[in-house]
Formats: sequence, C-alpha cells, structure tokens
Amino acid sequence: MIDSKPTHAAAPSHPVAMRRTLHVIAAFEAIKGLAAFAVVVGILDLMHHDVRHLAMELIGLFHLNPEAHYPSALLHYANLLPGANLHSLFLLASGYIAVRLLESYGLWNDYAWGEWLGALSGGIYIPVEFNHLLHHPSLITGLVLVGNMFLVAFLTVQLWRRHHPVKNHIG
Repeated sequence: MIDSKPTHAAAPSHPVAMRRTLHVIAAFEAIKGLAAFAVVVGILDLMHHDVRHLAMELIGLFHLNPEAHYPSALLHYANLLPGANLHSLFLLASGYIAVRLLESYGLWNDYAWGEWLGALSGGIYIPVEFNHLLHHPSLITGLVLVGNMFLVAFLTVQLWRRHHPVKNHIG
C-alpha cells in the first residue's frame, strides 16, 4: 500500500494560505512605497510655502498647546524643512520607494528574489526597532517590532521551503 503522507511531523504546507499571506505582505509593502511617494510630493509642495506658519495654523485649528510634545516636534521639523538638503532627501526617498515597490512586485508574483528582498530589507530594521523599544517602550513600538519579525520569519520560511521542498515517501 502506498502511503502519501509525509514521514516527518512537519505541518503540511497550505499553498492558498501562503499565497494570500504573500499577497497581503506585497500589498502592505506597496502601500508603504506609495505613502512614501505621497510624502515626498507633499514635502516638495510644502517647499513653496511658509511651513512654520502652516504648522502653527494646524496646531491652532486643533486647539493644541504648541509646547506639548507632538506640536513642538511638528514645529521643530517645520523649522528644519526649509534648510533641508532636498537632493539627498529625494535620493533616499526614491531608493526606499523603489525597494518597497520592487519587493511588492516580487512577492505578489511569487519570485524568490522578492522574498529575499523582503527578508533582508525587513531584517535591517529589527535591531533599530528593538533598540527603539528598549529606550522608548510603547505598545505601538512593540507591535511594529513583532510585525516586522513575523514578516522576516515568514519570508525566511518561504525561502527555506522553496529550497527544501517536502517530499512524500513511499513505504
């Protein structure tokens, strides 16, 4: 009698669930890339305005205290924007956007290079996110770290499965 079950205790692969998970990750990465693009366009548009004045109007609109943490941070960055090196900012943002969109394309279409790109680009952030969690613990920081660790682990498992397919034994 032929037994088509794997001989080891590993859980069977669920290709539909794996594909859906890859599509969710790909969509999330595409959204991050498009959001970064929107931010760059917004910053370039703001360069033609008095950014500090706009920030003060926004703070006043919501009746916030300009001395509070987030409004003061907004004012701080509004003061930095006019002197920012836009060329460097544009190059860095373009690289980030390109990586996110390439990763999204590769994951959506089930390319191994998309999984490699996702695992490596996500893995780069883990030490930074862990350090941030140690110095500024918060639920959001913890969730971002756990989510990124899940993403990197999932893509690493996908790569491992791609190179070590489960074989059925006849016995």
